[in-house]
Amino acid sequence: MNILILGSGGREHTFAWKIAQSPKCKQLFVAPGNSGTAQVATNVNIGVTDFEAIKKLVLTNSIEMVVVGPEDPLVLGIHDYFLNDKEIKHISVIGPEKAAAELEGSKEFAKEFLYRHNIPTAAYESFTKETVENGYAFLETLKPPYVLKADGLAAGKGVVILNDLIEAKEELKSMLVDAKFGDASTKVVIEEFLDGIELSCFVLTDGKHYKILPTAKDYKRIGEGDTGLNTGGMGAVSPVPFATDEFLNKIEERIVKPTIKGLQKDNLPYVGFVFIGLIKVGDDPKVIEYNVRMGDPETEVVLPRLKNDFVEILQTMANGTLDKINIEIDERAATTIMLVSGGYPEAYEKGKEITGIKTIENSIPFHAGAQIVDRKIVTSGGRVMAITSYGDTYQEAIKKSYQSIKKLHFDKMYYRKDIGFDL
Repeated sequence: MNILILGSGGREHTFAWKIAQSPKCKQLFVAPGNSGTAQVATNVNIGVTDFEAIKKLVLTNSIEMVVVGPEDPLVLGIHDYFLNDKEIKHISVIGPEKAAAELEGSKEFAKEFLYRHNIPTAAYESFTKETVENGYAFLETLKPPYVLKADGLAAGKGVVILNDLIEAKEELKSMLVDAKFGDASTKVVIEEFLDGIELSCFVLTDGKHYKILPTAKDYKRIGEGDTGLNTGGMGAVSPVPFATDEFLNKIEERIVKPTIKGLQKDNLPYVGFVFIGLIKVGDDPKVIEYNVRMGDPETEVVLPRLKNDFVEILQTMANGTLDKINIEIDERAATTIMLVSGGYPEAYEKGKEITGIKTIENSIPFHAGAQIVDRKIVTSGGRVMAITSYGDTYQEAIKKSYQSIKKLHFDKMYYRKDIGFDL
């Protein structure tokens, strides 16, 4: 079958790398793609939210399946767009419909869903510009640190954690009154701080059945020791060493099952990936957030551990027979280290030539913010490349990634040297 992947990051290069290995995939397209996807697929310069151009591409190239990478097209309703158009409604779209994508599109919607289905999460309240004074009062009832979340999509940067009450009040004003995150912060969710260690759980669903992929843990802060500004992710490890069988069982029983049942109960049509951001508080898992797609850079450690034909899995998701497939997982650990542009997550320069990629032997370089310009691979984003390695232990895998990184170079290249430090 001919398949289209939407997106241009490390997650989409990993999808393309895995899908291209399947004998079931005849032709693979990525829109818009990057220098990595160009090696295994045909890149098409179309934006992920240009639904009309996507429709034209799909019809011209007899594409039978669309795999949606990022959240924006899902929240804007690309799945519904296909279903409502008689020319393309027969095409499988991997990603939830718009109503279900609100689980990521709105923090408040997600919190209400969690409460309604008795899924463990932090206590919260939400506020608007008109109720900012009530927000100040609510902050006063909480113990520090204070967690403020922009309700809408803010490219992974809409969560602020502060230790000082006055600063928290100023931040709330900045988000609501001064529109710090634009439309994303017209509403802000304030929630109690949960103290623990975070991990991510990835679930595949066809709307009725589910399969759980390996757990992963990513590192969001730019600085070593988890300090500094939040990023889209600086590295990841899978499996998560502290996620014992007993703990994984709690995740499945208390969180995964009620989530899938909740989607059915609330009539939220969902074919795709459910990313559940979790925190281990004591011995119990609680939900921090939902995302309606695979995480990045977690995809770069989760998919390489999947032994199955990925296209076969996607087909069972699309036709409602996910329960008929057995997920096979590589026993080895996988780790990834993200190379970023100097200055990221703030201002950074693009167009820096990346050298040494062909010399890497013991790792897989997944391209993210990188493009081919004049036959050279150059930086085009903040997060440039994820270097993934396997190992019998995560320590061994991390060591391999760092050894491979030594062979790579671009001007002002930065990466964290402590991924896995807290495990």
